Amino acid sequence: MNGSMQKKVLALHDLSGFGRSSLVPIIAVLSAAGHQCVPLPTAVFSTHTAIPDWVTTNLTDAMQGTIDQYDRLGLRFEAVYAGFLGSAAQIDRVREAAERLKAADGITLIDPVMGDNGKVYDTYTPEMCTRMRELCAIADIITPNTTEAAILLDRDPRSKPQNREQALEWMQALHREYGAQVVLTGLDYERGRVGSGCLSGGTAVVSLHHRIDRYYPGTGDLFASVMLGMLLNGQSLAASCEKAGAFVQDCISYTAAQQTNTMHGVQFEKLLYQLVGGDHGT
Repeated sequence: MNGSMQKKVLALHDLSGFGRSSLVPIIAVLSAAGHQCVPLPTAVFSTHTAIPDWVTTNLTDAMQGTIDQYDRLGLRFEAVYAGFLGSAAQIDRVREAAERLKAADGITLIDPVMGDNGKVYDTYTPEMCTRMRELCAIADIITPNTTEAAILLDRDPRSKPQNREQALEWMQALHREYGAQVVLTGLDYERGRVGSGCLSGGTAVVSLHHRIDRYYPGTGDLFASVMLGMLLNGQSLAASCEKAGAFVQDCISYTAAQQTNTMHGVQFEKLLYQLVGGDHGT
């Protein structure tokens, strides 16, 4: 990649107005890291779906027209980054965006959002899970948590690595199946610690941090966007994951001290300065 030019990221995610998930942290993080985040919303939600009584507008039809326009304009993106998707048609649109709009040396990053804590999300039918496997097969990097990794490997969603050796085996199995670089999140086999592992170029690294006993929606989006931002700034995948894990830990620690409702997400805004620095281009 040409380091002298600002990188453009096409972000295909939902826009949840309240709750600090999906495009809200993604746009902020990538902008702080010095990149141009171009959102392509898959849907608009009033809040993230863990908050009751949300309302939504589906934008699947608009996605096609947006992809067509960007292609006519000759726009090409150094990264095409997709997360939570609401239908098989949206999976088709993400595949099309990656095939038509990714720069020649760009990255397709797929965060296969399908479940968490050993449970598949209600919106993800067996067909949707199968289609997500197809999408991961065209990715350059995939970032499943342990529940999603189990789904991708056709294992029990409640299973997860119990030690470092098993974490390495899971990452190697994902790489063999999908051919992508692998970032496996939600590793918690050490008491009081949680983190991620990554496999790139045959080298595997596990990075664990102090576990703070709070659960906040949206931290997966925060992690993946920080990782991508650092990666586009020239850091290795392992260094990018280490930075992302440390940043998420800092955000959780800061937010826990404020004693706010966990469903309102982590207060990342005052910590974005940690992501600014380095050569962001001109």
